[in-house]
Amino acid sequence: MSSDSKLSCILIVEDSQGRREIILDGSVYSIGRDPKCDIRLSSQFVSRHHATLVQLPRDDESFYYRIVDGNLKGKPSANGMLINGRKLQAHDLSNEDEIVFGPQARAIYYQLKRDTTSAVPLDEFDITLISPNMVEEDTDD
Repeated sequence: MSSDSKLSCILIVEDSQGRREIILDGSVYSIGRDPKCDIRLSSQFVSRHHATLVQLPRDDESFYYRIVDGNLKGKPSANGMLINGRKLQAHDLSNEDEIVFGPQARAIYYQLKRDTTSAVPLDEFDITLISPNMVEEDTDD
C-alpha cells in the first residue's frame, strides 16, 4: 500500500452469545440472525437480514462504511436500528458510533488509524518519569 497511514475499521458486536471483534476489510457485509449472514447476531429480536454494511470510497483513497437498514434489495428490518440513540434508515459510520439492533444485540464501530511508515515520532520535550527504585544508586563508600 502506497499511503503512509492505513485506516482499520473494527466492529465490536455484543449479543446473547457474548462479545466479539470483527475486522472490517470487505466491501459488503450482511448483518442479521440468518446463518448465511456475514455478521451473525444471536437475538430473537433481530431480523434475519437486519442491516447491510457497505464500504464506500473517499476522495483521499481511503474508505468508510455506511450501514443501511435491511438487505441490499431494499427490504427493511422488522424493528429498525438505533444509531447513537436515533432511529435511522442509513448512516455513514464514524468512530465510536453505537448501533442497536434490538435488546441484547448491539455493535460499536471503531476506526483506528495505523501509521505504517514510522513509529512514535521523537519528541525532544518528552519526559519519561522514573521512580526512585528504578535507578541504581552509586555506592562508593
